[in-house]
Amino acid sequence: MSTLSDLVHAQGCLNDDDVEWLHRLAGDGQLLADLASADIVIWVATEDGSFIAVAHTRPSGAATLFYRDIVGERVRPQWRTQVQGAFDSGEIVDSSSPDWFEETPTRVRAVPIVRTRRKDGEAPPVIGVVTRHTNLGEARTPSRQQITFDECANDLFRMISSGEFPDLAAPTSPRRGAPRASDGLIRIDVDGISTFASPNALSAFNRMGFDDELEGESLAEVTTRILPATRQVDESLPVVVTGRAPWRTDIEARGVTVSLRAIPLKDHGTRIGAIILCRDVSELRHQEQELITKDATIREIHHRVKNNLQTVASLLRIQARRTHSDEARDALTQAMRRVDAIAVVHDTLAQGLTQKVDFDEVFHRVLKLVAEVAAAPNTRARTQSTGHFGVLPSEYATPLALALTEVVTNAVEHGLAGKEGTVTIDAARTDDNLHVSVRDSGHGLPEGRVGQGLGTQIIRTLIQGELGGSIEWRGDEGEGTEVSIDIPLRWLNR
Repeated sequence: MSTLSDLVHAQGCLNDDDVEWLHRLAGDGQLLADLASADIVIWVATEDGSFIAVAHTRPSGAATLFYRDIVGERVRPQWRTQVQGAFDSGEIVDSSSPDWFEETPTRVRAVPIVRTRRKDGEAPPVIGVVTRHTNLGEARTPSRQQITFDECANDLFRMISSGEFPDLAAPTSPRRGAPRASDGLIRIDVDGISTFASPNALSAFNRMGFDDELEGESLAEVTTRILPATRQVDESLPVVVTGRAPWRTDIEARGVTVSLRAIPLKDHGTRIGAIILCRDVSELRHQEQELITKDATIREIHHRVKNNLQTVASLLRIQARRTHSDEARDALTQAMRRVDAIAVVHDTLAQGLTQKVDFDEVFHRVLKLVAEVAAAPNTRARTQSTGHFGVLPSEYATPLALALTEVVTNAVEHGLAGKEGTVTIDAARTDDNLHVSVRDSGHGLPEGRVGQGLGTQIIRTLIQGELGGSIEWRGDEGEGTEVSIDIPLRWLNR
């Protein structure tokens, strides 16, 4: 399905600032739909003079009119005049009589979307239209909460038409558990006095220790009373509970955490009050803390494993220096290099928050391990790397790092033994496959055959067994060697 940006840019009528504004408005589509108990659709003009739907939100507490998504559809004839009127005039246009949609009576309101606050005597810069489709088939005597929600929705629609909502100063990426209208809503006046509190909002404050009614109380004073005197509070809390800024914060008391979001209400630039959304997020914050602790523990484990591996590598290095057998020294040196390669992966994992690694960084460090081999007598090897490996899961980064260490080491030790040459490593990644090519300008394969040593066996086991990939050696004696590795990424991501 096309995104809002794709649909808007396809029309070619709006700039990037307009698109950002529509994104912000669409992000609050659920709030508008829940307050209005109606479907909310955002329309933008097309080059041929029509309108296309770029966003659609259904109400969570009422029946939807549109059982199929209408995003990408052109405006229907019964709404065209109303939408066009709002777009041309810059004024809110209500349907004069019930509109019938698939045998269901509805009421439609078309609201012009204005990006900058209109100035007296100037035509408003309309960038689109938002329509509110109310199902009249389920009409019943409204409760006080429904009346208040509807009033809040009307205030926001009026602010949309005057360029005062959404507010670009508001946070763009709310934390997990951002409050919704159904979670709890408090309406306060310009002095910060609560004029309405939904049952869910009152329950949230009751759980934090407030035992009275919220209506008629200063929300700032209520919050001050329930917060422990010793607890450090977020500096944004005062502006949130007074409704002076479109911000979010958390308050915690008696082991209960409530997330608050303030939406200032304005009338032609004059603040008239605010909507305060609240939600009990105690369990969510507890889960987040557990994840943070888990991540810290995992990083510490990787750090300790890295340290232990480096200790093992150091012991192998010491043992290699003290042995008098060339064969034993080579075996210990190779073992030391393999341990170091694994340690590099764990060191990278210890620095991040996820169990995925940027393998380009890992491989850059692995190449440095080969420098010791390249420093062998009469051997002058240069390594160069092209392409990108990208991000890989940790369980595949270790075998790939170890396998490539073996391949590059073999290219230097055997392919370029006693001569000067180059080893080129090229990585090419698609959605389905990772292809790695290692080429050297060395002696080539004796008699065109691949060796059967421990290094080759390790490479085959890692690539074919652990990574489910394939590996192929090509080259003739005196013409260098190329090793091609293919790893299916779909298999990796299963």
